[in-house]
Amino acid sequence: MCFFQCHQTSAQRMTREEEFLKKKDLFRRNAFLIIKEMLHLSPRHPSVLVDEVLHSIFFLGEINIPRYSPYDIVSDDDMLNVLKGRYPQPFKFCSSQLPKRSPISCVLDMMVFLIKQKNENEIIRRLRELIRQLKQDEATDLVSSVICVSQPNKTPNSARYYGVSMSTSGRNPGRIMIAASCLSTWETYVAGAVMTYYPKKEKKPYFDGTIKLPVQVRCQAFSLSQETEMPPCRSCGNLFGLETSEKKEWPYGNCAEVESVSNLLKNEREVEEQARPTSDTCTEANRQEAKRSVLKELTASLRMLGFKWDNNFYTPQAV
Repeated sequence: MCFFQCHQTSAQRMTREEEFLKKKDLFRRNAFLIIKEMLHLSPRHPSVLVDEVLHSIFFLGEINIPRYSPYDIVSDDDMLNVLKGRYPQPFKFCSSQLPKRSPISCVLDMMVFLIKQKNENEIIRRLRELIRQLKQDEATDLVSSVICVSQPNKTPNSARYYGVSMSTSGRNPGRIMIAASCLSTWETYVAGAVMTYYPKKEKKPYFDGTIKLPVQVRCQAFSLSQETEMPPCRSCGNLFGLETSEKKEWPYGNCAEVESVSNLLKNEREVEEQARPTSDTCTEANRQEAKRSVLKELTASLRMLGFKWDNNFYTPQAV
């Protein structure tokens, strides 16, 4: 009887382990699908965006559990040889430098470039097609769940600026990518708003960099798995003064609104000036202290995962 029970327990354990490995292997599948999509979108010439998405994916593979090397992710020898020839830098720096943003942000930029920013419905449709592929088998690895569109005003012909939610899975990768984006790529006011709360969803007592978007600004999020609009969450209400009745508070910096508003303020200087933070605690000295706290958290998270950072953020290039 004991032998049978022990054998059954062992078999159940093996099944759980196999299921765990199968689930974790979805990272590799989705990584390959994203790379394949980007190569399809940029078939002839080396692209800075392909270079960037490769480095971002390879980095996330380096800190994934289990770890995936670039050679695990790109298992097709022909594709591997093409990528190493066209894009050698991501292979070289994925184990030492940090990406400035997560992979689906690069895919979105490529789609906006090809489809053109005014064609909002088509951009959302195309990105939904990819996300539905990535979400098969209930996968969450490298998947963005929300896209956001921001405009300086609500007139139909005003420029559109896009953003997606963080395409990371798990606590540490999300924290790392939010910190990296704060320190390297997001517009100053947006980064300051996120740093006000990062990483504990608690406002820093010494620094309030939150902003209030002008009333004429459009900032609308959409689900990427369903054809529905999404209201701002409580975090986005706190960061940008967006009106919402939602109580859910996602990690600050995770939402699609953050990247979208960042792109808006980078390009619309008048809106940026109107959104300037107004708190007395939003001084340059306090901002630098908040920045140091984000860097400290980032360094600790990387150390915990055994990643040896050379203190550089990766600069994509096309050879």
